[in-house]
Amino acid sequence: MDKTLLKGLRALEVIVTSGEDSGVTALAHELSLPKSNVHRILKTLEAAGYLRRDPAVGRYAPSLKLWELGRRVMDKFDIKAGAEAILGELAAKTRETVHLSVLQGREVLYIDKIDSPEPVRAYTTVGGRAPCYAVATGKALIAYLPAAEIEAICDDLKAFTPNTHASRTGLLAELEKVRSQGYAINQGEWRESVCGVAAPVRILGKVEAAIGVSGPAVRMKSRTMKAYAQEVMSAARRISERLDGL
Repeated sequence: MDKTLLKGLRALEVIVTSGEDSGVTALAHELSLPKSNVHRILKTLEAAGYLRRDPAVGRYAPSLKLWELGRRVMDKFDIKAGAEAILGELAAKTRETVHLSVLQGREVLYIDKIDSPEPVRAYTTVGGRAPCYAVATGKALIAYLPAAEIEAICDDLKAFTPNTHASRTGLLAELEKVRSQGYAINQGEWRESVCGVAAPVRILGKVEAAIGVSGPAVRMKSRTMKAYAQEVMSAARRISERLDGL
């Protein structure tokens, strides 16, 4: 394994996710590397066009080259485009916030969403993240991971609300339920006032994304979520069929 390459990629990840321009000293501390090493890495990434440097302050920021590469990846495997119309239909039927998520490590990443027209609604942002085991789309995704990967998630669970499945036994039972019924429910497990229901989206038989509906707990009662579960599973199946046909 090329350690220099990994250090460069790690530096790039830190800069992209930090939300602000990064200097050599701060990055060296974050990466636990000597400043001289970090300086060389940043200069290499700048020369390759992945970073831009502000000469006034000596800080680095991501370049548009990263955005261009990301767009090309999405163009080749565009889950978002294949799901867009169906998300809109689901949002119109439920009048709640609808989102499309993918798994990134121990978190879900929201890659698309349609807001509820209601003044009081669930709040998510495209590009936002949530703990995979505490939201419906996350559970719909991790339920189908290999057993070893599920066990790794179970090794580090945190209770965000009294409803979070924060024990290994509890989460494993919950994921078994997801596989059995074909959908996942979030009963105030990340934000106590927000509930949701989600189903996995498969591409060529493999779970690659999840579609979910979320809303305030005062509206998302058990009976309502059971009804929405059928709509969500139907939407997920249609997205899967559409993506398989691309």
